[in-house]
Amino acid sequence: MAPRANWKGFLRLSLVTCPVALFPATSESEKVSFNQINRKTGHRIKYQKVDAETGEEVDNDDIVKGYKVDSDTYLEVTKDELDNIALESTHTIEIDQFVPRAEIDDLYIVRPYYLVPDGKVGHDAYAVIRDTIKATAKVALARVVLTNREHVIALEARDNGLVGLLLRYAYEVRDASDYFDDIKDVKITKDMLDLARHIVEQKSGRFEPTAFEDHYEAALLDLIEQKKAGHPIAKAKVKTEGNVINLMDALRQSLKGGKSAPAASDKPAPAKGRKPKKRIEGQREMLFPIEGKKAAKESKREPAKRPARTRGANKTPAAKRKTG
Repeated sequence: MAPRANWKGFLRLSLVTCPVALFPATSESEKVSFNQINRKTGHRIKYQKVDAETGEEVDNDDIVKGYKVDSDTYLEVTKDELDNIALESTHTIEIDQFVPRAEIDDLYIVRPYYLVPDGKVGHDAYAVIRDTIKATAKVALARVVLTNREHVIALEARDNGLVGLLLRYAYEVRDASDYFDDIKDVKITKDMLDLARHIVEQKSGRFEPTAFEDHYEAALLDLIEQKKAGHPIAKAKVKTEGNVINLMDALRQSLKGGKSAPAASDKPAPAKGRKPKKRIEGQREMLFPIEGKKAAKESKREPAKRPARTRGANKTPAAKRKTG
């Protein structure tokens, strides 16, 4: 079954116009998903729209949009009022500008779409716009309305069609300095950088999306098959790493493809009167030689404290493109 278009309308470059349809270029529908069910009955959970104060269910016809002014006051905004401020881009993707692709920071990209001709007519006009974008070696910036909101979309030529990259507005992108300014400026020795570069060279290759396996998705599918077959589910063994390692040793061992450093059990017992350092299971400690060999020796005597790693933290965005 062919996917359904998210949006249909017209693509316009000056006086050249053609009917187009916008399709999401990615999908997560193949991933395993779960429903919430009642453990006692096995029935699905149903959510109802209720009044927050009275607890009574509210009909859809009685539900309107409201803007919160303060804790107890809302301004009602009607559908007619929203329609009155609707922009022309509700039905038209109007190309406003052409810019180099390299100037668009990846932080601004929301998601990709495929933009294709809609119906049998308009293919000539579509080809003119596509080939114009391709010939300029730039991307076309335009506006489109999705889910009642106007968005900026960057159109770039790909194969025989156009890909639209939905973009964020500037106010939606957080300032990196709020997060990176507190990162300490650690001096790394040339030897450490050389070792790290060797590791990069060993692991260098080409990007092949099909080479990456979604291990969690595979484990979910296996779990479901095991449960369907009525097989008992064994508890996974907890993996722990209790090694205290030196960063330089870790880099050297990484080149050899081995594990580094002595186990925590090989460490000498703490001196009398000193409490042993509290450890967190699965945590590793890195000893950073800050300034040459002397600092490296001192760091071995007094391991630097390192906070426990947290799971589920937000992933950092891909390396941003340099703006011109």
